[in-house]
Amino acid sequence: MSQLQSVETLYKELNTEWSKKPQNLKKCGQLLDQLKVALTKLAFLPTKDVTSTKAEMILSRNVLEIAVEYSVATKDIPAFERYMSQLKCYYYDYKKEIGESENMFKLLGLNLLYLLSVNRVSEFHTELELLSAEIIHTNKYIGPILALEQYIMEGRYNKIFQAKSCVPSEIYCYFMDMLLCTVRDEIAGCIEKAYDKISVQDSAKRLNLKTPEEVKSFGKKRNWQLDNDGVYNFVDRSVKPKEILPSVELAEQAIFYARELEMIV
Repeated sequence: MSQLQSVETLYKELNTEWSKKPQNLKKCGQLLDQLKVALTKLAFLPTKDVTSTKAEMILSRNVLEIAVEYSVATKDIPAFERYMSQLKCYYYDYKKEIGESENMFKLLGLNLLYLLSVNRVSEFHTELELLSAEIIHTNKYIGPILALEQYIMEGRYNKIFQAKSCVPSEIYCYFMDMLLCTVRDEIAGCIEKAYDKISVQDSAKRLNLKTPEEVKSFGKKRNWQLDNDGVYNFVDRSVKPKEILPSVELAEQAIFYARELEMIV
């Protein structure tokens, strides 16, 4: 069996495991580790000195696509960034040689959602510029992410919370949760500036949290002080009451003594 055939066999096993619901993440991780080692023995990316075959490049791309989704399933952000960076080489640089993957826009949309969820807006727009206007506005994976960015720009946070129930793919859920946390922090910052005090019930509505316990847990992370009557108070009690300026006191005393003298005269 050739080296390429050996890698293909490993990939088929990984693809079978990854297609199961739920996946056995431990076994998938072990197979990915084996494939990463095996791929280093192939020319999985062409260089000046080495020519990769079409079969090798497609195989490497397919492995990376599963690796990207695996990193999200295991919540490994550094691995996600690393795999996604490698995968984009196949999507953009070698698209003519190996054709377009059926998973391309799903994973590019996933990457856009990730950038949005961690507030890396400039990188988000850089990635958008690599796509055609038609894809941006009509693709079922890209269009909804662009809409999320628009909602953030307009402050229509309720639309973002509603979008959680209709993500383009199940794999988007983790980064969608991250985005909701980012949005809640933005809303919380506005609450702290706009209100002197707010009840737990009103906080729940504005933060889109379902129970008082969720609100209290969120408030605790932001060091919100909850009064005994169930109200968050944002007034800084460390601020001292306004003191009368010494010059004002002296002026009042001068007026008092002047009146005293008038009465004596």
